[in-house]
Amino acid sequence: MSLEDRGYSVLVASSSEGFNAALSPLLSENAFLPAHTVSSISAAQRILSQRSFDFVIINSPLPDDAGIRFAIDSCTGKGTVVLLLVKAEIQPGVHEKVVGHGVFTLPRPLSRQSMIQALEWMASARERLRRIEKKTVSLEDKMEEIRLVNRAKWLLISELKMDEPQAHRYIEKQAMDTCVTRRQIAEKILRTYSS
Repeated sequence: MSLEDRGYSVLVASSSEGFNAALSPLLSENAFLPAHTVSSISAAQRILSQRSFDFVIINSPLPDDAGIRFAIDSCTGKGTVVLLLVKAEIQPGVHEKVVGHGVFTLPRPLSRQSMIQALEWMASARERLRRIEKKTVSLEDKMEEIRLVNRAKWLLISELKMDEPQAHRYIEKQAMDTCVTRRQIAEKILRTYSS
């Protein structure tokens, strides 16, 4: 799927009007959702606390902070891909600080083609994170189903005096006979025998 087929939400933290003017057409050409642009790290923190973004692009430094800690924090526990643009002379040192947290860095100034390539890399990273998020949700759902089935088994054991294999077989058979999931049978058992 191309960038044009997918929409990515973007937060840009940059106080440089020149950079913002150069970036804006690149985002609209590649069918990114309208970018939210802020001119300070504090404004970026506020908006990121209210909603999530696929991409965060930080053109460092900003008037209130260099944005390094914000870049790291933006990657933590979210599916956000972060690009930190810094002066060429400090880029290697900044890269060492942030690479372990999953932050991409690029030296400034950079060409239009380099920015397009960076956006493509960010899209690749975001898609990989989406697949991981789906697997995580799937595993969490499966774990919740196992917990519900186990609770239902214990209710069958205590209320109907079944042993564990009998309770297990009962749930499996009910699910097959009624063409529903084990989770649905477990929920029905929990509703029936829980008070």
